[in-house]
Amino acid sequence: MLTPDRYAAAIVAEAAAFTDTIHGADLELRVPTCPEWTLRDLVHHLGRAYYWSGQIVATRATEFVPFEEVVDGKMPPDGHAEWLRAGAAKLVDAVADIGPDNDVWTWSDDHRAVFWLRRILHEGIVHRADAAFTVVRDYTVPVDLAVDGVDEWLGILTSKAARARSGAVAGTGQTLHFHATDGGEWLIRRDPDGPTLLNEHVKGDVTVRAPATDLLLVLYGRIPTSEVEVFGDPDLLTHWRDHTKF
Repeated sequence: MLTPDRYAAAIVAEAAAFTDTIHGADLELRVPTCPEWTLRDLVHHLGRAYYWSGQIVATRATEFVPFEEVVDGKMPPDGHAEWLRAGAAKLVDAVADIGPDNDVWTWSDDHRAVFWLRRILHEGIVHRADAAFTVVRDYTVPVDLAVDGVDEWLGILTSKAARARSGAVAGTGQTLHFHATDGGEWLIRRDPDGPTLLNEHVKGDVTVRAPATDLLLVLYGRIPTSEVEVFGDPDLLTHWRDHTKF
């Protein structure tokens, strides 16, 4: 993990980068990587995630907060950029107020408030890719955030919470090796009771090799596997991606 301060600064920067990406764009454009959504739907989804998680932290919620109860959680007809950036700031301020290590409700094994900084940051990073693909604009991610994004996503998929419902990606010992060429390696073993993230750097039954940003986008199903290097059993990677969609 990175520091809470790094996550906080990155969330604010990501919200600004997202709104810069969509500036002047038609909000009725269809998002190719989320074809059921328009760009307007994407903005609303991300903005509501900021306000929802911010409210969970600010109120020190101990149980799920229904989305319809989120204050300011509905995108206004005008000023969507300001609304989205304000939501990011609200989450950052809420975590600073209660402290990143204090507990709140999460759906994860990790109940610290910093969980929401990290999770919503990476949700924003991936959805900025969705926005960039929609409006055909450049997309880059700082390497430390891309590496942390891969680590966070694989950690979620192999967490206790995920393993309880991970039958589709259980296995008999098959391994997937993910290698970020600009820093970071991860090994997933598909056990009968679910996948396990191992701190081992060994050859897998399939290996995926790419810069961290591309690896992140492959794992989230935003770019095809043809854009990265794949060695070994490609069907194992396809099955993993098909059953870990976001």
